[in-house]
Amino acid sequence: MFKVTARTVLELGSELISSDIIAFYELIKNGFDAGSKKGVDIRFVVPLRRNAFLRLKSQIAAGIDLDDLKENLRSLLDSGCSEEAGQSFVKVLAAETKKGFLTALVEAYRSANVIVVTDQGKGMSLAELGDNYLTIGTPSRKRSVDDAMKAATDDDDDGPPPYLGEKGIGRLSAMRLGERLLLTTARDTDTHLNVLDIDWRSFSDLDAMVEDIQIKPSRGDKKKDLAYSGTTLSISDLSEDWTRTKLELLAEHDFARLVDPFNDPKKRPRIALYWNDDRISIPWMDKTLLKHSHATVEAAYRIGENGPELTYRMEARKLGFDHPREIDEGTLSLPDLVGSIIGKDDVFPVEALTSLGPFQFNAHWYNRRMLGGIEGLGDQKRVRELQRRWSGIMMFRDSFRVFPYGDDDDDWLGLDRKALGSPGYSLNKAQFVGHVRISRLRNPFLLDQTNREGLRATPEQQVLVGILQHIIQGLFRGFLREMDRRYKRQPLDFSTVETEIASLEARAKTALKQIRQHVPHEDEELYVDLQHAFFEFKELTERAQRKIKEVEEDSKQMTQMAGVGLMVEVVAHELARSSESALKTLEALRGQELPETARAHFETLRAEMKSVSKRLRVLDPLSVSGRQRSEVFDLGHLINELEEGHRAQFERHRVDFKFFGTEKPLRIRAVKGMIVQVLENLISNSIYWMDIKSKRESSFTPRITIELEADPILITYQDTGSGIALENAEKVFRPFWSLKEKTKRRGLGLFIARECVEYHNGTLKLDTSDVGEAKRLNRFVIELPESARA
Repeated sequence: MFKVTARTVLELGSELISSDIIAFYELIKNGFDAGSKKGVDIRFVVPLRRNAFLRLKSQIAAGIDLDDLKENLRSLLDSGCSEEAGQSFVKVLAAETKKGFLTALVEAYRSANVIVVTDQGKGMSLAELGDNYLTIGTPSRKRSVDDAMKAATDDDDDGPPPYLGEKGIGRLSAMRLGERLLLTTARDTDTHLNVLDIDWRSFSDLDAMVEDIQIKPSRGDKKKDLAYSGTTLSISDLSEDWTRTKLELLAEHDFARLVDPFNDPKKRPRIALYWNDDRISIPWMDKTLLKHSHATVEAAYRIGENGPELTYRMEARKLGFDHPREIDEGTLSLPDLVGSIIGKDDVFPVEALTSLGPFQFNAHWYNRRMLGGIEGLGDQKRVRELQRRWSGIMMFRDSFRVFPYGDDDDDWLGLDRKALGSPGYSLNKAQFVGHVRISRLRNPFLLDQTNREGLRATPEQQVLVGILQHIIQGLFRGFLREMDRRYKRQPLDFSTVETEIASLEARAKTALKQIRQHVPHEDEELYVDLQHAFFEFKELTERAQRKIKEVEEDSKQMTQMAGVGLMVEVVAHELARSSESALKTLEALRGQELPETARAHFETLRAEMKSVSKRLRVLDPLSVSGRQRSEVFDLGHLINELEEGHRAQFERHRVDFKFFGTEKPLRIRAVKGMIVQVLENLISNSIYWMDIKSKRESSFTPRITIELEADPILITYQDTGSGIALENAEKVFRPFWSLKEKTKRRGLGLFIARECVEYHNGTLKLDTSDVGEAKRLNRFVIELPESARA
């Protein structure tokens, strides 16, 4: 058996209760776990603050006169404290010697300065004090929570757990706040109070074992009210220098977030703070602030009959440019979640998507530069201060805070790191006012670390973070960028602009002629200046038009280059893989003298290099110059070339490739590189999603089928992957919209593919005519116009 020293209890307290607010949090939860219907009261009785006490001790050591010491004490006592609290220092002021003054001062300070935590719950009996409270890590509550979890149903809400706390370490919180604890408690069936007196200093004896410290509950005074039940903790000899200002700051920034501020304030669990009999206000969140957010995102994660699904809703209200109020909503089912969160590498087990359990997420986004005064809240300075106060994405379990998520110095979703390296909308944590809601019964694997510094690192915790990051950085950021693209960066319609300019020019010339007829001869120089100004404006307009056209051409070229970059990334991956394989083949040849073996190895090497060569040849028409060049080619032959270049990859991924061409060669005039770009992107996506499906379904056969039709010119592309949800049939073509895992998420492939097809006046879309029960789409249709036929 292990032997435990007494000071281990002190070490546990300092390690497990890491801050004052955590200490209060544990004590408050204990009150609610006891069933206190009137909430929890926390009273600070501080007639003499700690720093003042230490200053007086320094003055005594410095030889200050006794009368001056007494005068200094009078000035340092808090005038707002009760007469009863002030009486503790009467003996100090009556001292006749400095030694007596110091002794009385220490005694008064230790006993008079006290934090009193009171609840009117069910209380504890004398036996429970000894058996439960004095047992660190008592299992009684843990058993009750485990039983409740076993009884939990699949309903969305099974109610709160029987207890908020279950670790059995809350009693160490009192140690954090002060050196002495006097606990009085009683059940409604008790006739007397039950008392426990603990001096934590006794545990500091280096030689003492924990069993050497004698602490025993005792029977106290008779209850004044026989129906009374509850618990009072009087913590004295305080460890911190408590002031009213410090408590007000703690109330504003920490106590205000102990329970979910998004809830109705009338339903908020009652927590009352007092400083020397004065009530300290705990702020609540004014929902007016939320109503004036510039955009919102909310999501609900559920475990349904067909597995987990994530529904989301995003709304853009005021983004800083003209746009309608727009809503984007959708649902991600199991295949989408596997692809975007688990990925090809199975970073987390797929089962964690289900064992995570349901949760809700809600966040309001603010562009702080656009925040102004709001009626009912205050001026711009006040509104910005309120947004900063509530900023961050907090987490609440059964309405109570999970620390430290949402604190100023906590970036648990990595939003600030991502924002620093992201172009466009940079979503950092200070822009959000949001929360995540979880439950002890419904999320059994989302467990706090023992020191309350976040959730334990489990697959479920990592999946939760991954889903939230995808909602914010993937879906929501993509939504804002799409709004920006559609409404802020609309290209000018030059046909209309040029017509308007020509009309204005004609009107200006007519006006100049009329002015010329009425200008006196002596003022002709004024007319000439006006005419010169007109010509300068005309020249400036023409230059501006040319510049805008150049910028738009550059933008198109940048889109094309982005497409090339995506394909280069794919081919570079293949080149790296093949090179590594070649090196392994050469390494295997060392020491080999058998011709047959050598021949086999070299044949493998030749095949690998041949595959890379063919893939690199594909890049030639993908070059920007190649993509701009229209040429006549056989579309069926091009698809055969692509298949040959991918043959090694198809064999490696066990893909059954089928191509059904036309009876006669189908010759078209098009930019060959763009057509290659489209098909390469579709193949790349197919490989990704079919690989994921292969890992989940052992009997799955990956297959890609391409059919070519001559009249009209159609390319039908289909695979046997997990498909695309019907509601996402258009979203997949948006820029930066992707459901791939984070490391492979670009969201440009299908956007660029459609741009390439539309360049030829064609269309690229998902075929929605054949939707199965799963309502997922697997067939792309590319249609080229008759004008493309050679």
